[in-house]
Formats: sequence, C-alpha cells, structure tokens
Amino acid sequence: MKKPAILTAYKRRTKGARRLRLFSLVIMLAVLIITQTGCSSDSAAEPVQKDNYYLDTICTISVYEIKDADGQTKPAAELEDAANAAIDKAFERCAALDKTLSRTVEVSDVSKINSAGGKWVDVSPETAEVIRKGIDYSQLSEGAFDITVGRLTELWDFHADDGEAKLPDEAELADGAKHVDYNALEIDGNRIRLKDPEAKLDLGGIAKGFIGDKMTEVLEAEGVTSGIINLGGNVICIGAKDNSAGDGKGDFIIGVETPFSDRSEIVGKIASRDMTLVTSGIYERKIEVDGKLYHHILSTETGWPVDTDVVSVTLCAAKGRSVDLDALSTICLIKGSAEAGKLIEGMDGIEAFFVLSDGSTEQTSGMEIEAVK
Repeated sequence: MKKPAILTAYKRRTKGARRLRLFSLVIMLAVLIITQTGCSSDSAAEPVQKDNYYLDTICTISVYEIKDADGQTKPAAELEDAANAAIDKAFERCAALDKTLSRTVEVSDVSKINSAGGKWVDVSPETAEVIRKGIDYSQLSEGAFDITVGRLTELWDFHADDGEAKLPDEAELADGAKHVDYNALEIDGNRIRLKDPEAKLDLGGIAKGFIGDKMTEVLEAEGVTSGIINLGGNVICIGAKDNSAGDGKGDFIIGVETPFSDRSEIVGKIASRDMTLVTSGIYERKIEVDGKLYHHILSTETGWPVDTDVVSVTLCAAKGRSVDLDALSTICLIKGSAEAGKLIEGMDGIEAFFVLSDGSTEQTSGMEIEAVK
C-alpha cells in the first residue's frame, strides 16, 4: 500500500509567503492580546485562575464571577477562596474522568473492556454514557468515526521524538482495521462488552469534550456565573466576561489562532457567551518519517491518516455540547468540507468554520466570526 504524504504539500507552503494558516482556540485576555469587548472596569478585574496538565495538554480554568453564601454574584477576586475551591473540584472531576476513560491507563474502564476478551465489564455510569454517545456518532458518520479504533491508534506513536518516529507495520494496520466496528459494542445498563475480543475501544475522539461538559457542571454547581474552561482545542465559556453588559459588549472574545505564529497571530475572533467551541486540525499531533508528515486523524478502513481538503475546523454551539462538537470536529476532518458542511448545516445550533488545504476558508451560514487581517 502506498503511504500517503499527507502533509508534504502543506510543509512546502509554510516555507513561502503563502503559508497556510492553521490555528486553535485562544482566549484573548489582556496579557496576550488586547480585548475588544468594551467591558466595564469591573469586568476587567483579574480572574482567579489555575493550570493543570490533564488530557495530554495544559488545561486552564479562569473564574471571573461567583456567587457568595447569600447567592449574590461577586467578582471572583473578592471570593478567592471560594473560586479556588470551585476550580479544584472541577480539576478533581477532570482527573477522575481522565483516569476512567483513558485507553492507556491500566486501571481505566476502557482498559478493562479492552482486556476482557469479549466478557462483560462493569463500568461507571459516566463511561457508559460517553460510550453511548460515541456509538451515536459512529452511526451518524457510518463508521468513519468509530470508537473501536483502538487497534489502529495503538500502532501509531505520535509522541515520538524528532528523528525517532516510525511508521506502523502495514500488515498490522490492515489486520487492525478488520476489528474496527462499533457494532461489536454491546451495552446493558452499566455493563459493556466487545463481542469481538480482538477489537479495542478508544474514546480519544470524544472524551475531552465529555470531560469539559462535566467540569462545567461542577463549576456551575459551585456558583460560578462567569468563567472559562480551556482544554486546548476545547473552550467552554460560562456566562460572559461581563454579564451585565448588553448587545454582546461583555462577551468573551475567543481568537482563532495561527499555531505556528508564536501565539501572536489570529485569523478570526468569535464573541462567546454561554458557548462551547472546539477546534481540531491535522496539525495537532503528527510525526515526520523520511521527510513526510503523518497526522493522527486515521481512516477506520485503512489505519492510515485520512487525506481530505479540511486542514482545520472550528465548531461552535451552546454551552453543554462540547462532547458533541468533539466528535463532530473529527468527523468533519474525515469527511471533507463538502460533506461536512452539509452535515453541520443540517444540525440545529451548531456552526462551523473550515480552513482548507489550498489556504481558503469556508463557513456555515450561521457562523459569526470576525475576520482579522
């Protein structure tokens, strides 16, 4: 089988003046880029903020406003202990779910399912919930997105150091592809089994969004009325930066960033209030072998990286739907712009912005993004 030179053309373009703009989401805070929200002086107060390393990335939670014991909303800086406690609880939820849903953690529910040899495994309600959601999107994509892709993903090492990356064995990839089939998953309440004992579950295409939604629930239960969860390409805005401002003037401004610009360039800005945004791209995880770049979005039919015209997609929806956008962003990268555009246009409350391999951009009819020249 011919190995696809997925990113070779892109690599050439980045060396010239027509460099393709690939980007992720970045919160446009004053320390990074001057915001254009028109917020009042109160809204400019520094948030209570903490970072942690989970989900294979730096995760940041910023709290701007939180309710006090009497139910009154106050700047987080005035209730720093309460804000920190809320953040800690959200990160505890993240850590627990990360441990439960990870394919590579030996004691996780996913690892137990994968090693059960086709037998039933008792799992947490959260694991059963995200697997059901994953099956829904596996069905929607007709198997192009498939949460039983683990036999293929384990053959690739996208964390290899420069000069040490190797391609998987072609025969092993071909054999692994035979065992990718979400129909092999059987669910009975909180019991799961893989009817094909050689199939393997991998929730990497949906778990981050699911965890982000659960973290949001924790923060809101702790009284947070204004804040941001940033899980890399997944950003969730709780309320707005200034909930009292009208006409969108108090919205959080989320920048769509050029990742190779040292966090100094953005191609667009999205005003966000009670919104979740997810950006996925073929640049996120990749390896170079013999001068060719291979990315982590794999074909469930061959095990090799997919080759479509979509380089990056940013999806937007109401807060609470990060799990949906996580799966859909991967589906969009796999399907290509024409099919992906039709898919998203047919979904209520979800919009998309695409960057294509020729450097052009496309967006769905309801997408509101302010171009930055």
